[in-house]
Amino acid sequence: VQLQASGGGLVQAGGSLRLSCAASGRIFSSSVMGWFRQAPGKEREFVAYIRWGAGTTSYADSVKGRFTISRDKGKNTVYLQMNSLKREDTAVYYCAAGPFGGSRSIDYKYWGQGTQVTVSS
Repeated sequence: VQLQASGGGLVQAGGSLRLSCAASGRIFSSSVMGWFRQAPGKEREFVAYIRWGAGTTSYADSVKGRFTISRDKGKNTVYLQMNSLKREDTAVYYCAAGPFGGSRSIDYKYWGQGTQVTVSS
């Protein structure tokens, strides 16, 4: 599975962005697609995941109520809609795929290249 993330950019605080992650290769119903982010000088942290088959989701507390993860099975694509962005959301965002899912990086086997999100005040 190869993952291609896109949609990052520069946005003012309070604004919105939608990230996309296009997957090539077969995604099984049991697979989990996730988003992580890494800010300068900080460790990579979990943002959200979605179970490909059932569509159930999970979010980090820091983004709950502001971010929404979704998937389009026909396009093999996962989205991260980010609203009410804050400066602290500035980071490189990575999409990931794996058979287990969860909030840990080690739960994911495949990773995209990352897309930069910068939120200005």
